Amino acid sequence: MDSRTRLFCLVLLVFSCFCLSKADELKVMVKGVTSIAKTDDNFICATLDWWPENKCDYNQCPWGKAGILNLDLKNKILTNAVKAFNPLRIRIGGSLQDQVYYKVGKFPKQCSNLEKKSDGLFGFAEGCLHMNRWDELHDLFNKTGAALTFSLNALLGRIQSDEDDTLWEGDWNQYNAKSLMKYTVKKGYKIDSYELGNELCAGGVAAKIKAQQYGKDVKKLKKLVTHMYPDPASRPKILAPGGFYDEEWFKIFLQTTGPDVVDGLTHHIYNFGAGVDPTLINKLQDPFYLSQIAQTFNDVSNTAKLFSPSSGPWVGESGGAYNSGGKTTSHTFVNGFWYLDQLGMTSTFNHKVYCRQSLIGGNYGLLNTTSFIPNPDYYGALLWHKLMGKNVLSTTHEGSPYLRTYAHCSKTSGVTVLLINMDKSTTFEVSVVDDLNMYPSRIEPIHQREEYHLTPKDGNIQSDVLLLNGTPLKLTASFDIPEMNPQLVDPTLPISVAPRSIVFATLRGFQAPACA
Repeated sequence: MDSRTRLFCLVLLVFSCFCLSKADELKVMVKGVTSIAKTDDNFICATLDWWPENKCDYNQCPWGKAGILNLDLKNKILTNAVKAFNPLRIRIGGSLQDQVYYKVGKFPKQCSNLEKKSDGLFGFAEGCLHMNRWDELHDLFNKTGAALTFSLNALLGRIQSDEDDTLWEGDWNQYNAKSLMKYTVKKGYKIDSYELGNELCAGGVAAKIKAQQYGKDVKKLKKLVTHMYPDPASRPKILAPGGFYDEEWFKIFLQTTGPDVVDGLTHHIYNFGAGVDPTLINKLQDPFYLSQIAQTFNDVSNTAKLFSPSSGPWVGESGGAYNSGGKTTSHTFVNGFWYLDQLGMTSTFNHKVYCRQSLIGGNYGLLNTTSFIPNPDYYGALLWHKLMGKNVLSTTHEGSPYLRTYAHCSKTSGVTVLLINMDKSTTFEVSVVDDLNMYPSRIEPIHQREEYHLTPKDGNIQSDVLLLNGTPLKLTASFDIPEMNPQLVDPTLPISVAPRSIVFATLRGFQAPACA
C-alpha cells in the first residue's frame, strides 16, 4: 500500500468515526431553592437471601454458597465490601424466610436444612437458623458496622385455607420470634429494624394473608418489639408488608394498624420480568421502559402519605429481573442504567431506602457469587452512598430522553448530579444551570468540579469490569476496596457524558439554598 492510499484510508477512518459519534449540547436545570423529597441518610441497602445451592432456574443454579446458611462470612473481600459503606444497610430475608424457624429455647424440637420438597413453598421444606449461625452473622455485622433489617417468618401459627391453598388463615404465633429477640437482646446484638413476612400481600407469590389479618399481626409485632426493647432510642423500627404493591390491600392494612405502628412501608420491584427474557438487555437501555414503573413509586408514596404519614416508603427488595436476574446482564455494566436510574427515580418519589437484591448471590449480586469481587453496580452504589445526600432536587432538561438526570445536595457541600447516557452514539455536553437565573456562571470558578466517569472495559456494556475515569477498578493487594478519586475539571466547562456512560459530578460552588 503506497503512502497516498494509506493517507486516504486514514482520512476515511477518521471520517467514519466522526460520523458514528456525534455531540449534543444541552442544559440541565437543577432547582436548588427547595428540595422536592428526602431520603434516609443511609439510602443504599443490599439483601442477603436464604436460597441454598440447589435453587435453580432456566437450567442454571447461580446461588452457589451465597445463601445465609452457607455464605463464607469470614471472607475478607466480603468484610471490606460491607465496611466501605460505613454503614451499609443489609436486609436478611427472601422467599424462604416464611419457612425458617429459629433454633432457640425449646422450639423447634427438630431442625433440618432448607431441602427440596416438591409440595413445599417454592419447592423447599422448612428449615432452621441455629444460634451459632446467628452469632456468626452478627460477628460480621459488628465488624463492619452494618445496619441490619431482619425479616421474620410470618406464617407461624397459621393454617392453609380449605378453599384456597395459597391463603393462610389464623393469627401469627409470635413465640419463636420472641425467643429470637430475647437471645438477641441478651447478646447485645443491634437490630435496625424488623419486618414481618415476604411477599404475602394482595395475591401473594406462593402464599398470601388478608390485609386486615396482617395489620393485626403487625400491631402484635409492634407491641412485642416495644416490650423487648423498652428504650425508644435503641428500639428497632417496624417494616411492612414486604411485597408487591396493591392499592386496596395496602390501604386496608394501614387502616388496620393505625398511625405510628409502621415505620417503613416496604414494597418489592421486579419490573423487568423473568431473568431468562432475551429482550432484557434492550429493556435495560430503553428510557421509555424504565419510566413505566414511576407510577408505582408515586402510588406507594401517596398511599403512605394518606394512610400512615409516619411510615416513609422503602423499596424493600429489587433485583430488576426475577428468578435470580439475567445471566449475561444483571452483573454487568449495562445493569447500572436500570439500577442507578431507579435509585434516582425512587428518591424523587420520597422513598427513604432502596434495597438491592442482592449483596451476593444469583446473577444480580453486587459481589460475584464465587470470587466475591465487586461487580460494576457495587461501585455505582458506593459512589451514590458517598456523594448523594438526603435532600433531593428537581432536575430537568429538554434534550434526548436517553440522558437521565438526577441531583441531590452533596453529602459534603454543594450539589451532586447523576447523568446516565444510554445513547449508543451521542456524547452530551452538559451545562448544569440553576433556577435563580438559568446561567451556569453562578457556579463559582474557584471550586473545581469533581467528576466520576463510569464506563465498561473495552466499551463492552456486558463487561463486569468497570472503569473509573478510564482506569479499571480493582481490589488492592490486601483485598481492600480501591479508592475512587475524581478527576478535577474547570467548572466553567460543560460535563462531557460519553455514549453509554454514567457520570457523577459534584459542583461545590453551585448556588442551592436548599443545601445551605
